[in-house]
Amino acid sequence: MNETLVRLRKELHQHPELSGQEHTTAKRIVEFVKDYHPTNIIENIGGEGVAIIYEFGNNGATVVIRCELDALPILEENTFSHHSKNKGVSHKCGHDGHIAIVAGLSIWLKEAEFKNGKVVLLFQSAEETGKGAAKILADAKFTNLAPDYVFALHNLPGQKLHSIVVKPGYFTATVQSLCIQLKGKKAHASEPENGVNPSLAVAELVQVFSSFANPNFESDDFSLLTPICINIGEKTYGISPENAELHYTIRTWSGQLMSELEDKIKDAVNVMAKKYQLSYNIDWFEFFPASENNVFCTELVEKVAAQKGFDLIKIHSPLRFGEDFGWFSQNYKSAIFGLGAGEQHPSLHHANYDFPDELIDTGLLMFKGLIEEILGK
Repeated sequence: MNETLVRLRKELHQHPELSGQEHTTAKRIVEFVKDYHPTNIIENIGGEGVAIIYEFGNNGATVVIRCELDALPILEENTFSHHSKNKGVSHKCGHDGHIAIVAGLSIWLKEAEFKNGKVVLLFQSAEETGKGAAKILADAKFTNLAPDYVFALHNLPGQKLHSIVVKPGYFTATVQSLCIQLKGKKAHASEPENGVNPSLAVAELVQVFSSFANPNFESDDFSLLTPICINIGEKTYGISPENAELHYTIRTWSGQLMSELEDKIKDAVNVMAKKYQLSYNIDWFEFFPASENNVFCTELVEKVAAQKGFDLIKIHSPLRFGEDFGWFSQNYKSAIFGLGAGEQHPSLHHANYDFPDELIDTGLLMFKGLIEEILGK
């Protein structure tokens, strides 16, 4: 293993930052890559993001290798020496490892001798909230780089260590979160008929939303509606409540099916509000468009995996989690692939997860191979 990159990864793990607040993480990346003489460094791109640029000539393709800077609001259970020093915040999705891999490319690019082309190492802010990639794409500092290809990876616990997981077309789901606020009329608990209690509406909505689901993830019309949080009233036993909130996360493969599902939810809430004489509001947030892999880019990933001797796993159904890499796939030829983190490794977003350091070299070899295939060896 590259001990320099392992140290960097563990340092990042000790100092995690939440989405949109990755200022120190971004500064650490800039400090690290300066020793490897990039052509240019662009800071504060799409927020706290950083682009490290290596130019090899005026012609040729521009290849972007993207990773994520942010951590999660999760209290770490691990007690190893590099555990998080920011209580309640930790790298439980492996972004610290993704950063180490992409930063490590600068060591190689310093010595690379491509005749033409450009490589952009993109360290993106706020992936976990679904906002970061959209902000990058709205920033002229990025679009002026005129990318031709964008690649990324994500470690996948549950898959064989060092395996490469690929799929053309949809690789991750379309994901949308929402909050439904219902308002009735408060009354004394002994006289609920004098008020409007939203509880029955909540109970019916949960049942109706359940009927919208198709949990068969091998189906093209897969849809998953997961209740996240439900609040009704307060622990004041003399009051029949007037307020309720339902928080859901919904998932489909296609954006079209997501739009249809959103319309069904809106209609159901409207019907239920009229039935129980409630006012309501629906707030939609944390949207992740599906990551749709370009066929050519996916074939390149498969080719490089074969060249490097990694086990190739071709999945038939997309992964059910959200990844805001989907914003890139809507605009550029791109692919995101999985990096097996071990079949028995703790799952993503679990309090005892930690990125396997042995994957750093695997990720480096994959990204190096992709760059060489496009810019020429």
